[in-house]
Amino acid sequence: MYLIGYDIGSSSIKVALVDAKSGETISVVQAPETEMEIIAKQTGWAEQEPAVWWKHLCAATKKILAATNIDPELIRGVGIAYQMHGLVVVDKNQQVLRPAIIWCDSRAVPIGDQAFQELGESTCLNNFLNSPGNFTASKLKWVKDNEPAIYQRIDKMMLPGDYIGMKLTGQICTTPSGLSEGILWDFQKGSIATDLLDHYGLKEELIPTIVPTCSNQGTVTAEAAKMTGLPVGIPITYRAGDQPNNALSLNVLEPGEIAATGGTSGVVYGVIDKAVYDKASRVNSFAHVNYTEDQQRIGVLLCINGAGIQYSWMKQQIANDNVSYLDMEQMASSVPIGSEGLRILPFGNGAERMLSNESIGAQINNLQFNRHKQAHLYRAGLEGIAFSFVYGIQLLKDMGFDIDVMRVGNDNLFQSKVFAATIANLVDCKITIVETTGAAGAAKAAGLKTGFYKTLKEAIGSNGEVMTYHPEKNEAYEKAYQMWKSDLEHLMGKGKVD
Repeated sequence: MYLIGYDIGSSSIKVALVDAKSGETISVVQAPETEMEIIAKQTGWAEQEPAVWWKHLCAATKKILAATNIDPELIRGVGIAYQMHGLVVVDKNQQVLRPAIIWCDSRAVPIGDQAFQELGESTCLNNFLNSPGNFTASKLKWVKDNEPAIYQRIDKMMLPGDYIGMKLTGQICTTPSGLSEGILWDFQKGSIATDLLDHYGLKEELIPTIVPTCSNQGTVTAEAAKMTGLPVGIPITYRAGDQPNNALSLNVLEPGEIAATGGTSGVVYGVIDKAVYDKASRVNSFAHVNYTEDQQRIGVLLCINGAGIQYSWMKQQIANDNVSYLDMEQMASSVPIGSEGLRILPFGNGAERMLSNESIGAQINNLQFNRHKQAHLYRAGLEGIAFSFVYGIQLLKDMGFDIDVMRVGNDNLFQSKVFAATIANLVDCKITIVETTGAAGAAKAAGLKTGFYKTLKEAIGSNGEVMTYHPEKNEAYEKAYQMWKSDLEHLMGKGKVD
């Protein structure tokens, strides 16, 4: 018997097939082979067509079934992970009304900031654990204000994973964890954030039916089965945002445990057993996948928009066509720590939450034409992203997190020794790289409500440890970081960023 899991990213759609009995990941594939397009009609905008996600999900499903040659009838459950904070809107016929406004779109920042002041910072932080900020609720308010004809036709608003669930089952539902990531969940009331909806003038009936993260969320329809190759009638039993799901995949479920990822965006995600928030709202607190009112599990998320997207831009625009990421890593490793004074700020992917929602752009500083070559740019690029992680992690430490061990997957920037060692040394923590993926974690989590496992801990099991980076005592890391931090503080115009 098998379980199948999807990870709906902004770069690609990944699908994993897991043996339900052994927990072994049989195969992981993705579609498309190149990164999906992000549409930016204006500065700070980022949109994607939901139909493109569905197209590639269908292609990836058929691809993995063909590659493994298993009988699809042996698949017993589906799990869905997805890019967080997006907005998909459909009419009463489940037709998408406009492109999805995705996670890195910053058009709603002023709307959220205004609501934060008008509702009151204390009210927002105590009830929602966050400022309304640039999240899904504020994006829906933007549609209401700027596209009123579309807003009037909306039957339901959804997160990206809810859309995929709809395409598979014909049913529209969402979860408390998902609503919390859109700032649509009130932790004090344990229900929909009606105060924010009322403030924005948004109709509560736009919110889908609410179901638990792990629950029967509909079954695959005949139409979806024809398009994907999945058997008719198998249940979707799990859905979660990609970062809570990434933490689950790394077995980060209990208070004090820390996960991280370095994909298109960079994330550090810690679990705590009480509703906490950052007074400046530079990190965000959401309901974790195992959150209940009786046993609170809050995931505190530090997000850096300008992470892997900066390095992929560098590969596309600076590297030669025949240069791979491995080649770039080898070249970067030939350059000393600190890149001989070359420094890069990676913040070129919209407003940065940890920088108080400022869009400061990316910068290359102290470039010397007679000294610096491609290899320096590659190392400075990796170091700049790593330094942004370190800068943000200090916020978590200020909230009471004691970061001794960080668990990360083996499928993103942490594959780079330059990147991982920089963070390990500056944070003074051990970084353990684990062989897993978000898609595989979603597949395993689907096994809870299909009867294969009794707990999520049992479902995830023990993933294989690939390697561990230990901190070293090397002052070169600290010296390089302080110079980079000085650049950032100067650019922010504050002398010091609090």
